[in-house]
Amino acid sequence: MRIGILGLGRIGAFHAETLSRLDTVASLVVADPFADAARAAAERFGAEVANSPEAVLGAGVDGIVVAAATDAHPDLILAAVAAGVPVFCEKPVARTMAEGVKVLQAVQDSDVPVQIGYNRRFDAAFAAARAAVRAGELGTLHTVRATTLDPAPPPAAYIAGSGGIFRDCAVHDFDIIRWVTGREVTEVYAVGGNRGAAYIEEAGDADTTGAVLTLDDGTIAVVSNSRHNGRGYDVRLELHGFADSLAVGLDDKLPLRSAEPGVTFPADAPHGFFMDRFAAAYRAELAAFTEVVAGVRPSPCTIEDALEAGWIAEACTRSLREHRPVRVAEVRTV
Repeated sequence: MRIGILGLGRIGAFHAETLSRLDTVASLVVADPFADAARAAAERFGAEVANSPEAVLGAGVDGIVVAAATDAHPDLILAAVAAGVPVFCEKPVARTMAEGVKVLQAVQDSDVPVQIGYNRRFDAAFAAARAAVRAGELGTLHTVRATTLDPAPPPAAYIAGSGGIFRDCAVHDFDIIRWVTGREVTEVYAVGGNRGAAYIEEAGDADTTGAVLTLDDGTIAVVSNSRHNGRGYDVRLELHGFADSLAVGLDDKLPLRSAEPGVTFPADAPHGFFMDRFAAAYRAELAAFTEVVAGVRPSPCTIEDALEAGWIAEACTRSLREHRPVRVAEVRTV
């Protein structure tokens, strides 16, 4: 098949490389506002260069991957759907939930599939954890712990436009908690602080946060996030039930040192960045998208899914600002 890519920054170039290696992809058509980025991708991956999103959509593509800046996501999703082209778009759907809702309303009667990029759903360990929960191996769940700790904060310009740590970072934890447990979040209580880069506080954001989520069956989920984790990139999920417990992320690249005498785990160099931690998941995610394009599977992460994680992020953002528990229903507009 022939796939278009809009946006050739860090993640767009990574997607171009991944797609170029899939047997199901015969050719790529790429576009980026920075012509040098498009030309570099064309040279590396044998792609064709188009001078605009419209030109990519008009180049006979079977599917399109949106890796452009967040502000462009709504218009690019709508343009692809209007052209009848299946679309994969990196999260978020839009900068604000109101814009995201408008996108959903505009496409919900269309049969053109849209897949939103939440790559943890395609990680083998997260998938195994979901299967274990769904099979009843853990018994009734009582506690879930999710962790995402970045090794260092992104630049000030990124923070200023990120929407905040809950919308930008913790939203991955919110999505995977819903996906693994099959439950919805009803209430949150969030706290946060700043112990590091001053520009994060100046942007009205926190660099380290904790959130307690109550799920609709009474399960308690604790989510921990930080922009500062000097030992590496730490992503984990713990699931504790009455019959058994299970963890994702306890491999030899876990960025933690054990204080136990004689214990050498973990034994390898820590994960340094999300693109090495989830390289296989990104490949599986785009391979899944080619199956969506081929019409052999439905979207594995819909706009509705992305918005559900977004409402949890909105509730946590309000909770942090107002220092109180917030029910998700308070912030939901649809």
